[in-house]
Amino acid sequence: MPDPRLRDYQRIVFFTGAGMSAESGVPTYRGAGGIWKEYDYRRYACQNAFVRDPAAVWEFHNFRRGLVARCDPNPGHRLIVRAEQQLPQVTIVTQNIDGLHARAGSRSIHELHGNLWRVRCDRCGVKVQDGPVLRDELRCPTCNSWWRPDIVWFEDYLDDAVVQAATEAIMGCDLFISIGTSAVVYPAASLPAYAADNGALCVEINPDPTPASHLYSLHLRGPATAMLARLAAGDPALLT
Repeated sequence: MPDPRLRDYQRIVFFTGAGMSAESGVPTYRGAGGIWKEYDYRRYACQNAFVRDPAAVWEFHNFRRGLVARCDPNPGHRLIVRAEQQLPQVTIVTQNIDGLHARAGSRSIHELHGNLWRVRCDRCGVKVQDGPVLRDELRCPTCNSWWRPDIVWFEDYLDDAVVQAATEAIMGCDLFISIGTSAVVYPAASLPAYAADNGALCVEINPDPTPASHLYSLHLRGPATAMLARLAAGDPALLT
């Protein structure tokens, strides 16, 4: 087994899911207590719902924003920032929409599922970063169409440019670290295979096995921050 000390690798990809932000208090979506256990996405989180009742969708979207606005980046986010500052090439590919990687100070981020704090106008093609406050003006000032949350809803397609950039980073990395992802949400769940197929050392940080665990050479069963800290320190116990 290769030594998994971060400083020994040149091109690192952190692939993050809901477990990355759970320690910040951000609600998960599919696990125990997940938000979709309580709310029906067909009423609040798909394009048909938005066409039918945009005001109701925005009420729910702002409810989610309110939950996330109370959360701060956790030590795991900051460990990744430190890796970016000290190592040659670090890229984050995230399924999270909470914006916590950027708030922690990360810069090279591919957001597969969009950003909770960004809106777009599908008529004008304009995107606007909304910041960490709840939006009061829900319509585009140019054409008066409803702003749409710039996130990937159920039944949406991912942005091709974002997927392409993420895929290129993953295919070119020599260390791939998956953190807190369930490996059941496609097409994001298909991306780790590119790292494995191209010879990267693949590390899975997750409390429990996932459907993609077979792709990884090293499995760290525990919370994101504690396992990242051990990995950053090159803890020799990881290899036992």
